[in-house]
Formats: sequence, C-alpha cells, structure tokens
Amino acid sequence: MTHPASSPRIDPPVTAESVAAVDHAITSRRSMRRFLPTEVPRDVIEDILRVAARAPSGTNAQPWEVHVLTGASRQGLVDKVLSAAAGTDTSQRYTEQYDYYPKEWIAPFIDRRRKVGWDLYGLLGIEKSNRMGMQMQQARNFMYFDAPVGLVFTMHPIMGRGSLLDYGMFLQNIMVAARARGLDTCPQAAWNSFHSVILGHLGLDPTQHMMVASMALGHADPGAIENTLLTERESVSTFTRFYG
Repeated sequence: MTHPASSPRIDPPVTAESVAAVDHAITSRRSMRRFLPTEVPRDVIEDILRVAARAPSGTNAQPWEVHVLTGASRQGLVDKVLSAAAGTDTSQRYTEQYDYYPKEWIAPFIDRRRKVGWDLYGLLGIEKSNRMGMQMQQARNFMYFDAPVGLVFTMHPIMGRGSLLDYGMFLQNIMVAARARGLDTCPQAAWNSFHSVILGHLGLDPTQHMMVASMALGHADPGAIENTLLTERESVSTFTRFYG
C-alpha cells in the first residue's frame, strides 16, 4: 500500500511575539481606498498567494483562480469597466453571476451598511445631496483606488456555494499575508456586475469561469483621509452564544 507524500508537522513554540504578530496582521487590515503608485514586485505577490493557498477547502478542491493585473493590462481593464459603468445605453444591463448581497435588506445589516457609507462620505466631505460626488467616489472602485495591482478572482461555475466559503478563507489569507508584508488591500464586489467585460478582457470563457470578486493590492497612501476610516465591529457577546 502506498501513501500520499507527507511531512511531519513541527509547530514552533507559541510566544507572546508570535501571537501579537498574527493578531496585528488581522486587526490592522482595513479596506484602503487610496493607494500610492509604488510597484509591488512579482515575487512578493507570488509569495502572498503561495501562503494564501494554504486556506482550507472542502475535499481540498481549491476552487480559486487568480488573475494578476498590472501595467497596461490593469489600465486596459480600468478603462473598459469605467466606460461600461458610465454607459447610458439602458438596453445594456450588467448583473452579477451570483447574489453577493441580499435582494432585500433588513436590520441590523442595512443599518451597518448605511453607516459605513455615510462615515466614508463624511470623511470626504460628500453630503447626502451631492449625488455627483457619490458617483465619482463609486467610480474609484473601478480604478482600484489607484493601486498598482488589481487581482481578479474567478472559479468554475460548476462549483457550489460551499466553494464560495472556501474562497472567502483564501481571500482573507491574501489580505492578512499582505499586511504581514506591509501592504494593504481593498476587497471589492463592485466589479462583479461587469463580469462580461472583465472575462472578455482576460480572454476567459464564461462557461468555465465565474467572477467571484476583485481586489486592490499595494501600498496605502498614509496621507489620504479616506484611509483613516475604521469600521465598527460588534462585540463578541453580541454575536456569540456559549453552550456547556
């Protein structure tokens, strides 16, 4: 009988420093909305993805497919999606390939969504009556907030909902690994509605690839007011029940 190749697990000792490093990488993660043009070396991106790929997945299916856009390829996608988002042809409708958000919002979720939106607009000085300002800020999603790296995530459409859970853990690993290396991210579902434009730009067959999300990766601009936004989190006692 043969067995799969394996290596023994050797855990380093847990120290206060190692706990603090992991906790810091997790808790310092924020969705940054303005980046510096500083390039991110390819080997750093590959290293982040290598670490992130240790994410668990049901039966080790590993459903993730990553498309890394920089330079002219990134700018070409930005131009195409900005054009599509600004289009006035009402016969052309863009819809997501899966429901990321609920079709009908209820409390407390709608309240949290509204709060983070108005907190961001408040920092930027955009009032509720300023529809143009809101639209311009929304359009910055499709510029990757100036980040030099745009990540597009797809998976095969045959995969089930569980693979989206697996994908979430993979994406979190990317964001935490990026923080550990002094980089920042902004995960974005806003791109999903333009999957036909994105898949076309990447030369991907929509029967073989489903748009999951996109993400900006780079060095956050430390002087940008929007990057000071710190969203609130509920206390453990609010969302947890202990049984024993």
